[in-house]
Amino acid sequence: MKLSVSRALTGALVLQIALGAFLVVGDLGTSDFSLPRFGPSAPRLSQPVQPGDQRRTFAPNRDLPPLSPLRDPGDLPERLTLTQTEGATWRLEGTIADGDAERVIKVLDESQPETVILQSPGGSVPDALAIGRHIREMGLGTRMLEGEFCYSACPYLLASGVTRDIPEGASVGVHQHYFGESTILPAFVAVEQIQRGQGEVMEYLDEMGIDPMLLRPALATPSDQIYVLLPEELTRYNFVTGS
Repeated sequence: MKLSVSRALTGALVLQIALGAFLVVGDLGTSDFSLPRFGPSAPRLSQPVQPGDQRRTFAPNRDLPPLSPLRDPGDLPERLTLTQTEGATWRLEGTIADGDAERVIKVLDESQPETVILQSPGGSVPDALAIGRHIREMGLGTRMLEGEFCYSACPYLLASGVTRDIPEGASVGVHQHYFGESTILPAFVAVEQIQRGQGEVMEYLDEMGIDPMLLRPALATPSDQIYVLLPEELTRYNFVTGS
């Protein structure tokens, strides 16, 4: 009997060590690492979205929305890039990298656009919130173009416009985010950091006039998937404004 209990305890200890190793490796930010998933995986992003079937795998370097052939984005910049298109209309596109806020805000102040067209797979949430608040302070409008996409942290930039023009053929998507640098933290510290970050996002959405209930589908969607918002959801969450 004692031998059986000892073996059971040893097995449980080995399982805990293995699980701990998985979590440590994952928390170190290894790009090719992911914990095993069980159950059906989400369809690829290239497949059409229907009501109730809106989660898609999120691999922007591999997949694009099915509407993208209308406007091939090519290779988006690895960091946010602001370029003039016509008159006071500028394009802000590319990945939102750590530290982009200071640089982009400076360019916005220098260029003084009236409207910003967005296309981005997302990235750094704190930088998106900082840029978004500056766009609102400047009184700019935000736009998307048919066949283009705005995912992850990009919708926070989209939300910042005093007017927001989102054609039916544009794709807007949300999912879970991480906040701060990836480090090995005690569980209670990591949870506190996540809760603080989500609180900041809720406050930001309220400032921008967006229904914080947008976080409901976002929090329910893993970071390697994207929840594509339907036109009626964009209206429900107050993304859609008059021109």
